[in-house]
Amino acid sequence: MRYSVLDLAPVPEGSDARQAIANTVDLARHAENWGYHRYWLAEHHNMPGIASAATSVLIGHVANATRTMRVGAGGVMLPNHAPLAIAEQFGTLATIFGDRIDLGLGRAPGGDQAVYHALRRGMQSADRFPEDVAELIRYLGDAAPNAQVRAHPGEGTHVPVYILGSSLYGAQLAAQFGLPYAFASHFAPDALEDALMIYRRDFRPSAQFPEPYFILAVNVFAADSEAEAHYLRSSMQQAFARLRTGQPGKLPRPVEDIDAAIGSALRRGVDHALRVSAVGDADAVKRQLDDLRARYQPDEMILTGQIHDHAARLRSFEIAAEVLGAKVPEPASA
Repeated sequence: MRYSVLDLAPVPEGSDARQAIANTVDLARHAENWGYHRYWLAEHHNMPGIASAATSVLIGHVANATRTMRVGAGGVMLPNHAPLAIAEQFGTLATIFGDRIDLGLGRAPGGDQAVYHALRRGMQSADRFPEDVAELIRYLGDAAPNAQVRAHPGEGTHVPVYILGSSLYGAQLAAQFGLPYAFASHFAPDALEDALMIYRRDFRPSAQFPEPYFILAVNVFAADSEAEAHYLRSSMQQAFARLRTGQPGKLPRPVEDIDAAIGSALRRGVDHALRVSAVGDADAVKRQLDDLRARYQPDEMILTGQIHDHAARLRSFEIAAEVLGAKVPEPASA
């Protein structure tokens, strides 16, 4: 099984986007050394707590700072973009960095109607998602000399395309196209079991992917003690609560009493949405990740975790790498 990282380049309270991007690069370098397979960045707009809006630009920055780990989008929200533009962007990345670039595609807007308007797109763009996916794959495929429009760079790069989703729709589409499927179980797990069943049952083999390939997204908050791990998790609980109540902002500082911060009723709803998580010390995180692996049998787990303190975030991903069996290099001798 492979283990990977999903990063939104979080901007903590008291910090800024410049530092958030520097933290992303630092985490990516560590993740590569710890044996993580890929490093994905996600597109979100109009959110002061997320610095990955220009996703392809940040992917290039991370790929340039690493050597062997795969780097890509988890994902690009395709309704926001013309397929040709994305083919050219990711074709350029593949031309620069070789076979290290992934392209995960989502159907959600990554923002509200005001964002759609600002991007000069219409809400109806989501209705063209299957056609746009097919068009994008054609641009990245073998040379088509008679085509009126071709992606340069892009054509012939065969950048692997992944479908992202949190509903049965994404599972059906990924199965129909014969593409890998990454489920957003880290924040919207309600349809997970049904979507996974449909994807595996209806998968049609494709040239690049003869077998279904399922990626499970999991929140991880690991620390050297149970108490510290739950304390670190409170930042993401607060951020999710604020998002649900229309008050997005920078990643909050952790708190000792989460119920006092957001109220017990809202906290229960947040915890339900974030229930595909592993929280605790190394033993507890290993036990929870093993349970998820046994239950869903993913081909890959992609781990995420919004943690306010960068050093604590690094430590969380390091512990996860250790318990998942990734190779963690010994520290250099003095």
